[in-house]
Formats: sequence, C-alpha cells, structure tokens
Amino acid sequence: MRRLMLLRHAKTETDAPSGRDQDRRLDERGHQDAAIIGDFIASRPPAPELVLVSTAVRAQQTWELARAAMQDRVPAPQVESVAELYAAEPMQILHQIRLAAAFDPKQLLVVGHNPGMHELALALTGQGDAEARHELIRNMPTSGLAVFDFDTDDWGDVSFARGNLLMFVTPKLLKHGSVD
Repeated sequence: MRRLMLLRHAKTETDAPSGRDQDRRLDERGHQDAAIIGDFIASRPPAPELVLVSTAVRAQQTWELARAAMQDRVPAPQVESVAELYAAEPMQILHQIRLAAAFDPKQLLVVGHNPGMHELALALTGQGDAEARHELIRNMPTSGLAVFDFDTDDWGDVSFARGNLLMFVTPKLLKHGSVD
C-alpha cells in the first residue's frame, strides 16, 4: 500500500516584488492556512516519509510552515526541491511521483500548483469517499489537500483511476468542521 498526498500551495500575494511569478510569497492567510494543513497532516498518521516540493517560493513557504506545525509530532521526512513541479502538467507530476520509487517511501507528499495538481487529483481518483470526491470535483483551492491510497508496493504502478481518495480537505472545510 502506498499513500499519496497532493497539497496545493497556500494563498499568495498577487505580484512578487521581482515581477517573477516564481517569486510570489504567501500572504497572511497563506501563512495561517499552511500551518492549519500541517497540523492536520500531523494529526492524521501516517505522516509523509518523503516530500517533493516545487522550487517556487510559495510552495517552499507552504512546506516550511506546514512542517513547523508538525514539528516534534512526526518524524522529519526527507525533502526534495523539484524544479519540474513548477507549472507542471498532470503527467509531469505523475512522472515525479513515479521517480519516488528510488527512495521507496510508503507515504509521499507533493507540494505544487494548479491547474496540474487539481487535474492530477481528479485523474487519479478511481474510487473513494463520495463527499471528498464531490468537494474535489468542485475545486482544489489554495492549501487543498487530497489524500489517496494505492493498492501497490511500487510508485511506478501509480496511475490514473487507480487511487482510492480517502479525503479532501481545505482550511475552510477544517474551520467549519466539515471534516471529522
């Protein structure tokens, strides 16, 4: 069994001071939401053993704040910054997931961007929680977290329509108690 967590970066400023999209930073809400998601991940073991993070500033900050919320509650995972996750299409993200086989984690977290993350989450969903599927179909907003189990021991076998969507959460759903 392999568990995959797809996390879209948290809410950002509209424009970076540099003018480069990759340099956009989290805004105040983004800081709060990333910490909320990190707390949620820590409270729902198992925690990720490997984290693949886009090199964009907003994705790196999302992971740093989420990790800080997990500090001393879960073992520190191995973290890899992956330039190919920035503005990636679903197949590019899936390729990076399959490459995780080299590290052989049982739990993998990917921190990236829409539209690729949302499209991949939808494509991976074969079965799962009906309410989570409904929420995921609507949107994968900033700080959205989709959690899948795959009935395989090899990340190379992860493919479209083979995932069991266990849950889909957002800070907004967590704040309103829509997730137990």
